[in-house]
Amino acid sequence: MDTPCPIIFDLDGTLIDSAPDIHACVNAVLRQHQVPPLPLARVRSFIGGGVELLWTRIIAACGIEPAHRPALIAAFMARYHDATALTRLFPGVVEALGKLADAGHPLGICTNKPMGPTRVVLEHFGLASLFPVVVGGDSLPQRKPDPAPLRLALQLLGIEGDAPRALYVGDSEFDAHCAAAVPVPFLIYSGGYRMTPIADLPHRAAFDHFENLPGLVAQSLAA
Repeated sequence: MDTPCPIIFDLDGTLIDSAPDIHACVNAVLRQHQVPPLPLARVRSFIGGGVELLWTRIIAACGIEPAHRPALIAAFMARYHDATALTRLFPGVVEALGKLADAGHPLGICTNKPMGPTRVVLEHFGLASLFPVVVGGDSLPQRKPDPAPLRLALQLLGIEGDAPRALYVGDSEFDAHCAAAVPVPFLIYSGGYRMTPIADLPHRAAFDHFENLPGLVAQSLAA
């Protein structure tokens, strides 16, 4: 294995804790429509499947008339596009990404977050230059857990074939099942927005701090 293995990352709940900004944008829209706000934990539990699924869950939880869906999503996106004030990197992310990049691993992003907010938040944290390939939630008609977005990210990094040599790093059910469908080995970050026990999800290994990720990558590739 002479060529360093590509590593693709999820974004929300994996590299960044964006739930507070998403929560603030959601509640601003709900207040605008005279709907009581939702607690942060409830909104966090809705994150992972992209904006459409987020609002499907919010509409159901709040008993909102579905006809309002387009207006709600439009009002949300107007706020969400550049919402970074409350978003934070998870501890150790910058150092881990730097070590992986220095080791020669090509890095990419595969997220259900729309491309516009994805680009904004990567620039905000100075990470954009680390990721030559970014696939967002609106890059294709399909979203994770469908394998198509992850396969596209791999193709853009020059990785083809039925069993591509790559790793996917994420935090959720969407990520785990997407990786399994490609298939590529999946490393799961335990600190994200997952609702299912880790033991019930397909994964190669789990980690709870990003300082452990470079070593875990090396172990996974040696297995």
